[in-house]
Amino acid sequence: MSQVRKQTWRFDHPIYIAATGTVVGPLEAQGPLSGHFDKAYKTLDCGEKTWVEAERALMRRAISFCLAKAGKAEGDMDLFLAGDLMDQTVTSNFIARENRIPFLGMFGACSTSMETLAQSAQLVDSGFAKNVLCAVSSHNATAERQFRYPTEYGGPSNPTQTFTVTGAGAAIVTREKGKVRIREATIGRVIDWGMGDPNNMGTAMAPAAADTIWTHFQDTGRTPEDYDMIVTGDLSSVGSPILNELLIEKGLDITRVHQDSGLMIYSPEQPVNAGGSGCACSAVVTYGYLFKRLAEGSLKRIFVVATGALLNSSTTKQKDTIPCIAHGVVLESAKEET
Repeated sequence: MSQVRKQTWRFDHPIYIAATGTVVGPLEAQGPLSGHFDKAYKTLDCGEKTWVEAERALMRRAISFCLAKAGKAEGDMDLFLAGDLMDQTVTSNFIARENRIPFLGMFGACSTSMETLAQSAQLVDSGFAKNVLCAVSSHNATAERQFRYPTEYGGPSNPTQTFTVTGAGAAIVTREKGKVRIREATIGRVIDWGMGDPNNMGTAMAPAAADTIWTHFQDTGRTPEDYDMIVTGDLSSVGSPILNELLIEKGLDITRVHQDSGLMIYSPEQPVNAGGSGCACSAVVTYGYLFKRLAEGSLKRIFVVATGALLNSSTTKQKDTIPCIAHGVVLESAKEET
C-alpha cells in the first residue's frame, strides 16, 4: 500500500470484491432499488421474536448470500470486520460468536460500511490476510429506540429527520481476480461544526463529507469528471445541498455526478422524512445496485463516501454537539481488465 499525501491509501496490489450480499426490510423493498437486493423481508421483525434478533438475521443472511456467491465457506475467511449502530456493536459481536472467524469489531456510525471495506483492503494488500469478510447492519426499530424514541411510542417526526434503513450488506475482499476493484481509500477526519440536533444529521455530517471529498481530490489530483458517480452515505435531502455548496465555495463542483444513498434507496412518496440513514444505507446501495453496475461495466469508476455521526444516546441529552466523519473508497469496474 502506498500513502498518497496524508489521508489517501493507494493499494499496491490489485484488490477485488469477490462477492457481495444484501438483505433489506419491507420498506426498502418498496423503493426504487428493489430489484437489486438478494433478499427482502416482508415484515420488519424478519420472522424473529425481538428487534435485536431481527437485526442479527439481516447480517446473518447477507453474509450467507455473500459467501455462497463467492463459492467460499466461513473457514476460508482469515478475518471478519463488522459494525452496527447498537450499543457495543452487539449485532456484529453476536454474529462473530456464531461464525468463529477472527474478528475485528469496528464503529464509525453510518460510515462503518466504507471503514470496514477500506480496512479490509488494506489488510489484504499488506499480506496480513488473503480473504476478509466485512459486514454492517442497521434496523429501524433498534436504532430509533436507542437514539430517539421506541417505534411503539408513535412520537412526531421532524422534516429534517432521517429514517434508519433496515438492512445489512456484506462483501468479501481478496486478491483473487474479480469484477470490481478497490483502487483507493481516503480516511476521514472527525469534523464538528457545532450542530447538536440528532433530528438533523444531514446538516451535521455534510461538513465531514465535504472535508473527505475535498481531501481526496487534493491527494489524488483528479477532478469530478474522472468519476461516473460520487455517492455519499446518508446526507439526505437536507445535507446533500449543503455538501455541494460547501465544495463549490472551495471551487469544487461535484453536482453533476453526486448522488446520496439516503435519497437513492427510497422514493419521495415513501414516509421517510428527509431520506435514509444507518450503517445499511450506504452498504446495501453500494453492495447491491452499484456493485452490479460496476460488475457489468455500465459504471467505470465511483467514489463512495459513507458518512457517520459519532454520537450516542447520552451525549445529546447532555447538550454535546455531534462530531462527524466520512470515509471514502474508490471502486472501479474490472470488466475490461485482462
